[in-house]
Amino acid sequence: MAKPNLAAPGRANAPIAPLTTLRLGGPAARLVEAPTADAVVEAVRAADAQGEPVLLLGGGSNVVVADEGFAGTVVRFTSRGTALHRRPDGSVLLAVEAGEEWDDVVSATIAEGLGGLECLSGIPGCAGATPVQNVGAYGVEIADLLVDVDLYDRRRDVVRRNVPAAELGLAYRTSALKGRDDAIVLRVRFALSGGDDSAPIRYPELARTLGVEQRARVPAAVAREAVLGLRRSKGMVLDAADHDTWSAGSFFTNPVLPQDEAPRVDGLPHWPAGPGLVKLPAAGLIEQAGFRRGHPGPGGRVALSGKHVLALTHRGGGSVADLLALAREVRAGVAARFGVVLRPEPVLVGCRL
Repeated sequence: MAKPNLAAPGRANAPIAPLTTLRLGGPAARLVEAPTADAVVEAVRAADAQGEPVLLLGGGSNVVVADEGFAGTVVRFTSRGTALHRRPDGSVLLAVEAGEEWDDVVSATIAEGLGGLECLSGIPGCAGATPVQNVGAYGVEIADLLVDVDLYDRRRDVVRRNVPAAELGLAYRTSALKGRDDAIVLRVRFALSGGDDSAPIRYPELARTLGVEQRARVPAAVAREAVLGLRRSKGMVLDAADHDTWSAGSFFTNPVLPQDEAPRVDGLPHWPAGPGLVKLPAAGLIEQAGFRRGHPGPGGRVALSGKHVLALTHRGGGSVADLLALAREVRAGVAARFGVVLRPEPVLVGCRL
């Protein structure tokens, strides 16, 4: 007997731009809303049976879709649900459906008196995308907390449950899942300490804001408010009325280079990034290459954020072509000044730098 298609009926020629934080990109040939993990699997199976390409879309916060749109099926995760399991050692296992809004998850853990995720407050997007990008901020990243995930393996047409985090190749802002669509995250699980203290405050800017020494702990709710304040000051908390938040977040990753190849520039910090490697701040490179906050792209329709040069923002009436032109200008300027090639952080669909 044929399996039922649990996904909602698809819409043809559906706009993608309103489903992204950039508010850019052309239409999808077909858009399917998938309200459960089973519906995600069935929507992808149906597209595969028709030989259609598939684009997976959560919160649309880390994706740039070409102006021409996507000539296939966009499967949008709308699955919801979380579950807490308190373990004998006092720690807590948190299971989250892939379509849950990430900041709602963080807020809910704080409300439950649970610390650990507070430094990842205010990050847009859905929970299922967090291990793909190994999302991180203010000294904490998903790799620090992730236990395992449930995946749909498209090649074998099976759901793999409890795939350990150690098998996902988690590294700085990447994983073995990034840039591919044959292993689809359906559910994620995190281990939290069970207490209401924050993770150790590692990030110097956050420590200064809180007035504590690095590696101190504070109440998780206090750390969350400080993180949200810092993110708002940089236009990194979504606000429909603020064009500085019409972005894909940080557009470039901080480059990691061999120590002997990293440029030495006054005022530009270097952070250890493994044996013989250092990480440089992309924002510092961009600023020292001569780009300032608010630097405009074509026609002023796109621009660097007025609050933070690492965000490329849509000011209204723009296009992905405009955005990429600005990104290329910034990348070329940094390369000419420092010999460092910046890499984009968002997923580029049907377009490239």
